[in-house]
Amino acid sequence: MVATFQPPFSPPGQALPRIRERGYAVLAPKAVGQLCGFAPADLQVLLPSWDRLEPDEYLKDGGRYRRRRHSCFVVEGDRLERVPHRAHWQSLDYNALHGGMQRWFQPIEPGVVSQPVWQALLVSLGRWCSELKGERPWFVEAHQFRIDTTDGIGRPTPEGAHRDGVDFVAVMLVDRGGIKGGETRVFEAAGPDGQRFTLEAPWSLIFLDDERVIHESTPIQPLDGTGHRDTLVLTFRAGGFQGGEAQA
Repeated sequence: MVATFQPPFSPPGQALPRIRERGYAVLAPKAVGQLCGFAPADLQVLLPSWDRLEPDEYLKDGGRYRRRRHSCFVVEGDRLERVPHRAHWQSLDYNALHGGMQRWFQPIEPGVVSQPVWQALLVSLGRWCSELKGERPWFVEAHQFRIDTTDGIGRPTPEGAHRDGVDFVAVMLVDRGGIKGGETRVFEAAGPDGQRFTLEAPWSLIFLDDERVIHESTPIQPLDGTGHRDTLVLTFRAGGFQGGEAQA
């Protein structure tokens, strides 16, 4: 029997101090709603779109366990702008498995990004970024993921423990069912300290300072038949998108 560790949830008023102190904070669904000004139940309007994600054709391990969509935005103050569709690119320094290549995924559906809760979520987290590192535009990449057990095992982070090469990362659990595993692990990038826990409540969220910590999620296995784990990953970067020069 493998122990399941509960997330170290922070009240909204203590989240920013904890990020400054430890490099990350974890929010329960109610706290996410308080941060963004909506009830967690309002996020349910986004949920059906995870059933319409497209297969990830770039997995170098030959797996069929990941589906995703990807779109890019700029957050500046209270304004959110969707930018023309572009490839997802990471340096090999941050993703030795899938870095160094342009990966074109289907965009997130217009019916998702037009929802007020979507816009409130990105703007509110962008405001956090500015409070932590100064007011500026934030270049946001949004990834919808579904990891399933089609192959008997699904790998949320096949690249292993990593940084993303951005300023901040938010990982929101959208749904999980019929699985075991999927434990979140966060480590100091320059030290021995680390913590492990499992996000189980839909719409709970971990916010990470990508320069200070590395993170990973452990593989998932089915409990009975098939199962899946759905997440929304948002990365915030100052100065431009990764690979901007290559795509200009």
